[in-house]
Amino acid sequence: MRCLTAFGERIAARDPDRQTAEIHIRIALMNRFNALGTAEIVRVA
Repeated sequence: MRCLTAFGERIAARDPDRQTAEIHIRIALMNRFNALGTAEIVRVA
């Protein structure tokens, strides 16, 4: 499987079902990176 280097790349798959799966994978990756970059706020007092 080819590595995803950039999210702006064209969709590599030709089959519509595979295109859907590829888009879902990209969205899941972006959501995961977003969650990792979000600060967790903890109440101290």
